[in-house]
Order: sequence, then C-alpha cells, then structure tokens
Amino acid sequence: MRAANQLVGRTLGELARHIKPGVSTVELNKIADTFIRDHGATPTFLGFPNPYGGPFPASICTSVNECVVHGVPREDQILKEGDVISIDCGTLLNGYNGDSAYTFPVGEISDEVRQLLRTTKESLYKAIEVAVHGNHVGDIGQTVQDYCEAQGYGIVRELTGHGIGKVMHEDPQVPNYGRRGNGPKLKEGMCIAIEPMITQGDRKIWLLPDKWSVVTRDNKFAAHYEHTIAIRKGKSEILSSFEEIETIVRI
Repeated sequence: MRAANQLVGRTLGELARHIKPGVSTVELNKIADTFIRDHGATPTFLGFPNPYGGPFPASICTSVNECVVHGVPREDQILKEGDVISIDCGTLLNGYNGDSAYTFPVGEISDEVRQLLRTTKESLYKAIEVAVHGNHVGDIGQTVQDYCEAQGYGIVRELTGHGIGKVMHEDPQVPNYGRRGNGPKLKEGMCIAIEPMITQGDRKIWLLPDKWSVVTRDNKFAAHYEHTIAIRKGKSEILSSFEEIETIVRI
C-alpha cells in the first residue's frame, strides 16, 4: 500500500512540473499514464466502471475550476492563468491501490481562491489527526465540516472518501460531514482515503452529460485534496505524499 501510494505522489509531482497556462488536460493525462506505466504500475482509473454510463476514459481525473471531481481530460480544455485544477490519481502496484489528489493553482490565482485551497488542504490534515484507532468515521467528517463551514465554505455531501486496499473503493465510506462518535469505528491496520471536497459557494452540485464530471451548481470554484492513510494507535500514517508536489507548488 505504501509503495502504490508513494508512486501516486511521485506522479502528481511529475505533473506539477507541467501545469501551466496553455497546457491541455489531455497532455497531462498522457504524462501521467506514461509515468505510471514506466514505474511498473497500471492507472486504476482507466476503464473504471460507472453505474451511470461508460467506463472512465482516462488515467487521471482533471477537474478544473467549478468541477469538483471526476473531470474527464479533453483536448480542447486548455489551462489558463488563474485556473485551478484538481488532479486525482490512482495506481495499482503489486495488487494494491494508491489514491491521492491535489488541487494545483495555474499561474497566479486570486487571494479568495488561494484561501479556498489552503482551507481545504488544512481540513485534510486536521481530519488525519483524528483518524486514529478507537475513533469513529464521524470524527473525521465533523472535523472537516466544522473547519470549512466556519470559514463560509460548502461541504459536498453526495461524494465521500473510502476504504482502500486490493480494491480501490472499499468500506467504510468516509464523508466530509457528520458527528463525532458516529459511524464505523476505526481500527489499527485499516487503510482509508480521506478527501475533503469543498466549494467556494453553495454545496449543491450537478452531474454533467458525460456522466462523470461533477460541478458546482453556482459555477463557483471547488477544491479537493486527498491522502490515503493507515490507521494506527495515537497517530496514523500518511501513505501518500505531497512532498514532491510542494517542492514546485506553493499555495
């Protein structure tokens, strides 16, 4: 699990070098696909089944601006100054899954959008602090909800984090809202993906006709950060990594 997730972190770090105005999301997908395969893994998202339509057609999700998650790379989607792009990446390595996401600024972004990104990422780390043996899934959800709603942001409720292992999406679901003490109990050795999905305005979302891309109804920006962790006693272990990304990107 650690090896698969570290590879996701390196893939996102490689993508960080190419995210700039004028680059298409299809170009980023090609870079990620090549990098993952060159390191002996396969991209988990490519061909991932969809209950609402066909399989996912790319190796990463590229969600730009008002797209919260599951954005499909397109040749005609060209990044421009002031955009943000959430890239969600999954790898299958030696039978185990890695999963992580990071929202990147494209060039210079507004102070308001920068604060959205910072708050969302901070909420992820606050959630990880309470994701320890003996606590509950609800502790994670309330931590994210309290921190982000206090700053005026919306919490997407229709999409959640998840358990992860030999299968990409396992139980339990890990919502970004809830009540402490509620939900499944966290036990040492469990692996879960925590992924706050936070909106600049209203939390309501739409599913686009491609049956994948989820966007905010009010067209305001969204942010999405994700780590896969192993539940431990006292302090959990982050299996994925933002270290390579953050040698290049500063929010």
